[in-house]
Amino acid sequence: MQELKPIKEGKVREIYDNGDSLIMVATDRISCFDVILNNEVTKKGTVLTQMSKFWFDLTEDILPNHMISVDVKDMPEFFQQEKYTGKSMMCRKLNMLPIECIVRGYITGSGWKSYQENGTVCGITLPEGLKESDKLPEPIYTPSTKAEIGDHDENISFEQSIDHLEKYFPGRGRELAEKLRDNTIALYKKCAEYALSKGIIIADTKFEFGLDEDGNMVIGDEMLTPDSSRFWPADVYEPGHGQPSFDKQFARDWLKANDNHNWTLPKEVEDKTIAIYLEGYEKITGKKLV
Repeated sequence: MQELKPIKEGKVREIYDNGDSLIMVATDRISCFDVILNNEVTKKGTVLTQMSKFWFDLTEDILPNHMISVDVKDMPEFFQQEKYTGKSMMCRKLNMLPIECIVRGYITGSGWKSYQENGTVCGITLPEGLKESDKLPEPIYTPSTKAEIGDHDENISFEQSIDHLEKYFPGRGRELAEKLRDNTIALYKKCAEYALSKGIIIADTKFEFGLDEDGNMVIGDEMLTPDSSRFWPADVYEPGHGQPSFDKQFARDWLKANDNHNWTLPKEVEDKTIAIYLEGYEKITGKKLV
């Protein structure tokens, strides 16, 4: 069996070149505050990959996506080892657009902090009198630039996103920026409505898009996973404070509360984190993770 090395490693994912396709592996690594923790969270990579597959299948009517297969039998022998089963996705190669497409349906996190300071989120003025975790009148699109590992993404305005895209795609900056915004909002609205029917609020999320060989826009990367989104249980939703969530917020909160953590979670926090991921997956998909 030929040993393969990733051509790119992110905080959580590894990307392998497979000739005319790529293979993305979601590892069990967990990152918080842009730092990779010393723990691995068993099954987390499987949740990320299978959750993305679920949403890719659900949204094909809005926009195509890069997924070819999540069955390792369709991949080189190297990926047919147990450690890659369920965590690997074979994808089309895309020319990725250099924007993280963030959409916020509720006010929380850095958006809430900014609103408290000056009534805006990423330069967008919001109504007065909002409480923390309130639903926004309409979802807002707040793009950011994509940072290298170790750096923080930088929030930019819609107008700045046009200029940023223009640098990479001369003459298409505005067209691509508008398509990114419109697709982001359309995908969020459909998926948020679906999730709410399953008892989950999608407070915010981020998408990434690329262009295929014909220049058409395609959803890339991961989609609506607990790593890229805030999922809240709808049955205990109550504006006015932070919400419990089906994502890594539990791990983040523990790190914030414990200064001497050395970027390592205790076993019980690690176990609780994967239990939260699995519960979110099962609620959304209606299936147990195999």
